[in-house]
Amino acid sequence: MNISELSRKLKIDPNRLRGMLPQMGFDVGRKAIKMDDRTARHIINNWRTLFREWELEYVKKEEEEEKPEIAPEERKEIRIPKIITVREFANRIDTPVNTLMKILMKNGILASLNDKIDFDSAMIIGDDLGWQVLPLDEDANLESGSEETIRETIRKSGTTIPRPPVIVVMGHVDHGKTKILDAIRSTNVMGGEAGGITQHIGAYEVEKNGRNITFIDTPGHEAFTAMRSRGAKIADIAIVVVAADDGVQPQTREVIDIVNAAKLPFVVAINKIDKESADLERVKRELAELNLIPEDWGGKTICVPVSAKMGKGIDDLLETLLLVADMQKEDLVADPKGDVVASVIESHIDKLKGVLSTVLVQNGTLKINDYLKIGNVLYGRVRSMENWKSEKLNEAGPSVPVRVLGLKLAPEVGDVLLAVENLKGLEKDVKRQESGRPFDIVYEKNKSEDNTGKDILKIILKTDVLGSAEALLGSLEQFKHSKVGIKVIHSGLGNITEADIDRALSAEAIIYGFNVRIDSKMEEIAREKNVEIEAYQIIYDLLDSVKARLEKKLENEIKRIDYGKLKILAIFKRDKDEQIVGGKVLEGKVVSDSKFDLMRQNVKIGKGEISQLQSGKQDVRESVSPNECGMKTKIGHEIHEGDILLIYKEEFEKVKIEM
Repeated sequence: MNISELSRKLKIDPNRLRGMLPQMGFDVGRKAIKMDDRTARHIINNWRTLFREWELEYVKKEEEEEKPEIAPEERKEIRIPKIITVREFANRIDTPVNTLMKILMKNGILASLNDKIDFDSAMIIGDDLGWQVLPLDEDANLESGSEETIRETIRKSGTTIPRPPVIVVMGHVDHGKTKILDAIRSTNVMGGEAGGITQHIGAYEVEKNGRNITFIDTPGHEAFTAMRSRGAKIADIAIVVVAADDGVQPQTREVIDIVNAAKLPFVVAINKIDKESADLERVKRELAELNLIPEDWGGKTICVPVSAKMGKGIDDLLETLLLVADMQKEDLVADPKGDVVASVIESHIDKLKGVLSTVLVQNGTLKINDYLKIGNVLYGRVRSMENWKSEKLNEAGPSVPVRVLGLKLAPEVGDVLLAVENLKGLEKDVKRQESGRPFDIVYEKNKSEDNTGKDILKIILKTDVLGSAEALLGSLEQFKHSKVGIKVIHSGLGNITEADIDRALSAEAIIYGFNVRIDSKMEEIAREKNVEIEAYQIIYDLLDSVKARLEKKLENEIKRIDYGKLKILAIFKRDKDEQIVGGKVLEGKVVSDSKFDLMRQNVKIGKGEISQLQSGKQDVRESVSPNECGMKTKIGHEIHEGDILLIYKEEFEKVKIEM
């Protein structure tokens, strides 16, 4: 396993991990690239214990000595819900997100900016930073992204009835995830998508055997781990798509990890069985290596062979999903007459219509003119609703996805909206910075990064929807290098404006646009002000461009390749800067046009080059041990009999940026 892959699984910087592993007792060098799989699995399975032991020995003693005492009267008071995202908690306590993530890591909590932490963890961290963290009142604890909100609302409802299952479809890029959805709903989604990649989360309903099924479609590229994990949290069952001709890929393993972490039942759809290179047994074997034993091998993992292209196996897949849903029927309930709770699947701002949000109703019945809030903030009123077919709806019950028009503030993907009748006490005019959910996000990856000595690439990011912005920001965080870095100085929604160009000019930044339009006037202004703008429709093309710019900032590294060792036996001719000598190859080989270090009594005297090599009076390219050979050398020092030459070559190696 690559060290970089291990670091991604553990959510820790690769360079920091290389420094920690020897302290934990693992024989891993500071420049190691790979480690054996057995050791890697041991580290992954025992990471929390290993981290705790390392922390006690190397971190906590120093911190306790340096930690200043903060008097109780000096602590600021803050109230938070039972569950809160790392990013929102950082905003509330006025702490950079990366700083908070490091503090969480030191306390054994490995969380990204979109992960949620519980109240107890937040209270401990807040106490260390001089904050008195208190819980919100019972009526005000329904906060952004809280799964507890949904469970508690359903629990308090009087009468619950079965609701349609919500299915999330995930898998490696190009394994046919969107084609499967295309076959399921019999619409040509692929034709309208750039590069065959689903760019945004969507929701769809289908009917099978007289029962409705809701599908959540998440992006398939590895850049969208955060969005995939959100999708898993609002779903009941997952479909993990694996191509029969390509097998289990790293992104597939990543998806399986997300689904297992969410404790989500799943079905494996083995797609592309119509291809000549399809190998179902290989896929099942690779699944078994991940402890996912297929049912026909005596295990519990349900595998359904399908061909989305030919339409084969789709009915079997739907019937299997209904069977799995029946096994989960105790959890698949809601109260259509109860309090309305809806999760945000997508949200963006339309130039003409304003905020458009796709929501999945989790409980109750959402109706036209319902007021919606998050926490204590009023987000607006439902003025219009459409289903996935663009049909107008007056109401939507549990497990029904709808597009809502009329909100004044743009919620984030994964937020939980609540319908409310009494508007008294709700905040209606929330400042952007205070709300934490602005139309334009100012995203500072690391406030102190400019002082690290790194060559920083400054970026202004404009996207069409919040989901894309979050996916890109999360992906940009994955670029790691000791000499270069990225700082997103501004991220916003909508088309590129003159204000973006002026901001880029003053900050010496480049503007990246994703699924946004650049009109001719903005292009002309950018040319006049010498500001670069790049626009993309495929996310990993944008990421490749950023990666190329970072690599361009790095100089190529010189790599030394050692060839062998030679002992000087005779000196035939000496000139000012050139000598002809003879010797015996002791180890390896001597290569023409190579370099050497001149060693005398184990001390390096100088270095030179071999311009010509002969063996038996014939010019040769190389001479191997234990042969003798003659050489014409270029060197500024005299070579003596008995000296040792260490033969090597230098090659320029292009520096790669890890992600």
